[in-house]
Amino acid sequence: MSVLYLSYDGLMEPLGQSQVFQYLQKLAKDHEITLVTYEKKHDWAEKNRRKAISRAVQKVGIHWIPLYYHKRPTTLSTTYDLAIGFTVCIYLCIRHRIRIVHTRGFVISVLGLGLKRILGVRFIFDMRSFWPDERVELGIWKKESLIYRIAKWFERRFLIEADVVVALIPKAVDLMRGYPFLQGQSKHFEVIPTCTDLDLFRPVLDRKDHTGNVSNRPFTLGYVGNAGSCYLFDLMLECFKMLKRRRPDARLLIINRHDHVHIHERLQACGIGMDSVEIKAVDHQDVPCEIGRMDAGIYLIAPHFSRISAVPTKMGEFLACGVPCLANAGVGNVKEILENDRVGIVIDELYQHSMEKAVDRLLELKSDPDVQGRCVSVAQRYFSLESGVRAYDSIYRELLEKSV
Repeated sequence: MSVLYLSYDGLMEPLGQSQVFQYLQKLAKDHEITLVTYEKKHDWAEKNRRKAISRAVQKVGIHWIPLYYHKRPTTLSTTYDLAIGFTVCIYLCIRHRIRIVHTRGFVISVLGLGLKRILGVRFIFDMRSFWPDERVELGIWKKESLIYRIAKWFERRFLIEADVVVALIPKAVDLMRGYPFLQGQSKHFEVIPTCTDLDLFRPVLDRKDHTGNVSNRPFTLGYVGNAGSCYLFDLMLECFKMLKRRRPDARLLIINRHDHVHIHERLQACGIGMDSVEIKAVDHQDVPCEIGRMDAGIYLIAPHFSRISAVPTKMGEFLACGVPCLANAGVGNVKEILENDRVGIVIDELYQHSMEKAVDRLLELKSDPDVQGRCVSVAQRYFSLESGVRAYDSIYRELLEKSV
């Protein structure tokens, strides 16, 4: 049962560990998995971590092919990466008799489309967002540009020709079903959210301070992940300043691997002293321990059209550890999950008054003795890795039966 899994994110990146390897190591028990990823130079340079990941991949029987990611110039580098990847994938499909190609994300799906057309393999388009529109919303492309029109053409072909399209939330599927070019087609959509390993991410039992007293411990607001792109990092820092006016002992714990220079610059620009902030880079398996030090997590994401399909990975990880969240509306189903189950606070409008009110509500929510239990329960209901693995396994088996 040979499956070729393609990711333009590196396996050594946080997303590669949480949203690629965690799934595949379980799927590899019943499927022969070949994994192709594009690794960043700074990650690949960490030899000890690279060797540890390589051993872990080999241990579960995954055949890992790491390729080198090229960043600049953007368009030419991406084209070069895809050309190399396509050559490698053609060889792998023939050598290992690949019957299914599973692509995670937009760019890498160019390879999945090409492999389906040339070799007739089954193609799973695992979309994470409406990527071409995201590029426009971030100011990287113009809507009238040639590159945007080309990307939208590929998006149509992915949706038309994929054997299965995987989306993160039902709202994204409803939107795609309404596209004129899909009318009259019996398209197979599956909804599988970003999942969390609930065996790894779970509440920390002992959260006392260094004196052994729970009440003396400062209120710690936590942030996990990168600080650029679509994340409204400066507004998050403003929320922390509002929190600090209410709780002068409040601290900000940032878990991040590669944006430390940028983070320091933004902290200085926002007038936040390092005596209230801790920035750490840790491996994926150590993230739950750091989240366990937090009283609440925060993530603010630009509420653009492209984010309608988004489910932030960090939301599931915070909730699984029993930590309530402060987030903003307009991103996937964040508002429904956090507010309906009272496991977080949602900022409806990103203005000062709304943020001030949200910080007050967050402190009230944190004082609820039942909030941790509700957080864990919601994580089990929405973000179980086991549920996600079962869904992918079902897709693989269905497509393998059709390809016999």
